[in-house]
Amino acid sequence: MAEQVLAAVRTAPGTTELREFPMPDIPDDGALLKVEVAGICGTDVKMYAKPPFGDPVIMGHENVGVIAAAGRTFTARRGLAEGDRVFVEHYVGCFRCEWCHQGEYRHCEATDWRTNPDARRYGYTSASNPYHLWGGFSQYLYLPWNAVIHRVPDGVSAELAGLVTPLSNGIEWALVTAGVGYASTVLIQGPGQQGLSQVVACKQAGASLVIVTGTTQDAARLDLARELGADHVIDVRKEDALARVLEITGGRGVDVVLDCTAGAGTAPVLLGVDALKRREGTMVVQGELAAFPDFPLKKITEKSISVRSARGHSYRSCELALEQLASGRFPLERLSTHSFGLADTDRAIRTVGGEYGEGVVHVSLLPWAEAAA
Repeated sequence: MAEQVLAAVRTAPGTTELREFPMPDIPDDGALLKVEVAGICGTDVKMYAKPPFGDPVIMGHENVGVIAAAGRTFTARRGLAEGDRVFVEHYVGCFRCEWCHQGEYRHCEATDWRTNPDARRYGYTSASNPYHLWGGFSQYLYLPWNAVIHRVPDGVSAELAGLVTPLSNGIEWALVTAGVGYASTVLIQGPGQQGLSQVVACKQAGASLVIVTGTTQDAARLDLARELGADHVIDVRKEDALARVLEITGGRGVDVVLDCTAGAGTAPVLLGVDALKRREGTMVVQGELAAFPDFPLKKITEKSISVRSARGHSYRSCELALEQLASGRFPLERLSTHSFGLADTDRAIRTVGGEYGEGVVHVSLLPWAEAAA
């Protein structure tokens, strides 16, 4: 392998530089991943525009690649060998705390960059930390002993496996957090990669009715939602969304509302509250508004609505996502719409943010594309 690793580094708000890092020495219980695909999502757009800290960061937390080098202890513990294709979760837990012992390493303080300045999480950790390669916008990624890794099934390409993160989130939030199952009726707000993934998760789980809302700009995404199994789509700028949901459900409302919007303010939550059935509906939210003026607590209490937070994914949801991709039941390759090389990292992130391109759903960064050209 080369002695230097090329990576795209966020050096300031909205600024990326290509930098070289020394190829790290791998300990006996560690490994090195040759990154094939690093997915980009809305969180990357936010972190790029307003970084939480000033250190240089190699972004990229949706990573797929092949094991390029591995220590003997690493291969013995993991059952993996050099050349195996894997998906790497972005969490790097301590595996000593109560959350890790419960299998909920996503809640571990050792990987929570919001509360722990020394946390390790792919795409969020300073490149100044030992081993440097803590993000997928790089030719190689360092894998410590506590990295969470999933083997990619045979027949699933690297670019298709790059969809595991949004698909596993969809499975986690819809099936686990919201409890969607056989004969459930569901309203999914926002036809981005998360919302479309939830369409697949809900249909696979046996939901009898899936409604997806979006805007006029989402026309292509709404068409894709139908192709993936949505029963109805609603353009909220052309129709009264609440009236339409009630019409579709015969005035009953839906069992579950899944908010997958971005930058839509409080409107999706208010719609969700009204669109839910008379009693005991469930709403999953992922918004990060600092405040919610006139929050409708009285109505939520009267309708006995359960409001739950969408937060990452579990190990099981990632495994189910890989199984779903391998099954070929849904045309999930349609979610992967754009790809870029390392030199175009800035444009790739801005494309997800809506500054470039049309019909954007999921964007992939291919660290070796430029070298192969």
